[in-house]
Amino acid sequence: MKATVFGDSILKGVLLENGRYTVNHEWEERLGREFGCEVRNRSRFGCTIGKAMPAITRDCAEKSDAGEYVLLEFGGNDCDYAWAEISKEPDGIYECKTPPEVFTALYTEAVGRIKMSGRMPVLLSLPPIHSERYLRFICRNGLSEENILHWLGDVDAIYRWQAQYSAIIQNIAEKTRTAWIDLRNAFPSRQQDLAKFLCEDGIHPSRSGQELIYETFCNVLSRA
Repeated sequence: MKATVFGDSILKGVLLENGRYTVNHEWEERLGREFGCEVRNRSRFGCTIGKAMPAITRDCAEKSDAGEYVLLEFGGNDCDYAWAEISKEPDGIYECKTPPEVFTALYTEAVGRIKMSGRMPVLLSLPPIHSERYLRFICRNGLSEENILHWLGDVDAIYRWQAQYSAIIQNIAEKTRTAWIDLRNAFPSRQQDLAKFLCEDGIHPSRSGQELIYETFCNVLSRA
């Protein structure tokens, strides 16, 4: 089985440990050994669906092998805000990097292009984030936590907003009759239980979190 992955740092395998980012390719290697999967990982740190569209379009124009899958994992960066600006002016009006309606349109377009190319798209829901850790992380270099909280209303607004993007992905999968893998449900829903599965930034899955993702893929492939 061949699979191409377009996504951000989650499926890139990025870890934040002891203040340093590293990349762990173990999940791809293990799937190759266990299931004979040939994974071409084109995920990029900080990528959004908009940034990925040119690469997806080029990939769809190339000749494909029968039965090739294309995994899409976006949303974590799309729903992010310019926190430095919010820290300076917490009463301002701001848009995230990819507003929901734009995110929906681009994701749907990507699904359509992949299907037209003869490949099979598979959408991935988003692992949850740890709100308090993420807020501390974005304020680590001097941004005002008080001002950002003033704009948010409460710290869990970060969690709820990111969850909406995961729900959009599921909705696109259902409307377009596209296969999807529920990574979000593999993680604990309660923040206190979630902590061990995320890195210190509250976003990237820790090694334990990456193991949950790997196990989710294994379960899907075993059923297939």
